[in-house]
Amino acid sequence: MEHKAGFVNIIGNPNVGKSTLMNAFVGERLSIITSKAQTTRHRILGIVNGDDFQVILSDTPGIIKPAYEMQKSMMDFVKSAFEDADVLIYMVEIGEKELKDEDFFNKIIHAKIPVLLLLNKIDKSNQEQLEEQIALWKEKVPNAEIYPISALENFNVKEVFARILELLPASPAYYPKDALTDKPERFFVNETIREKILLNYDKEIPYAVEIETEEFLEDEKIIRIRSVIMVERDTQKGIIIGHKGAALKKVGMQSREDLEKFFGKQIHIELYVKVNKDWRSNAFQLRRFGYNQK
Repeated sequence: MEHKAGFVNIIGNPNVGKSTLMNAFVGERLSIITSKAQTTRHRILGIVNGDDFQVILSDTPGIIKPAYEMQKSMMDFVKSAFEDADVLIYMVEIGEKELKDEDFFNKIIHAKIPVLLLLNKIDKSNQEQLEEQIALWKEKVPNAEIYPISALENFNVKEVFARILELLPASPAYYPKDALTDKPERFFVNETIREKILLNYDKEIPYAVEIETEEFLEDEKIIRIRSVIMVERDTQKGIIIGHKGAALKKVGMQSREDLEKFFGKQIHIELYVKVNKDWRSNAFQLRRFGYNQK
């Protein structure tokens, strides 16, 4: 039987459900999912393998107008998603009427590759609204195949995946058949801790945070992890730690529970907080944390 393989890249505005969709396809929580915007900062690959196929899915940051250096780097990840895609997924949600960046929108409507426009969160709509939205997007993106879905409820997700398989080119696998992602273990430790910070803190705090895992020691029964939470100011450090360290302890406990499920092993995790002044605007620091990779 002919083997198919290719890159399927997911783009769209913040919070439309891109990470939920990729996790639904892969069957693992590779991407952070929270109700806050700009949750995904990097381009994360999730790999789905079958006997005669390999689908390499790419979850990208939500499209925004960048306000500082880190956000510019995030948008570079989105631009790169156009360069190597065999199939492009453009994801919108019910009630949405436009992409926040005209240049990206032009790239979508003039794409030379198949475009699947997924109209997400249809569980929050009625039939009349759904029909109006389908008509609107057919007119706006005439080159796209439109699928109404609910990534959260898994509605129409299998049908979309089946269509992706039909559209993929004949190709050998790009990655080993047992690979789930291209990211190392420390990346998922960092993302898990960052997710807990997004869930437990308000306002600017989650966006001023980056995680660096300095130690990841694995033996047969336990993984020992030491991670540093970087913030931009001393006041943020105090908020992250909380009264008598209670807030930081909560983040550590929640992270440990998730990481034990992810790695299937006992986890011992130590968290520290350091001030790394204005790291989001510092080109050297951004490169160090995996941004500005051009």
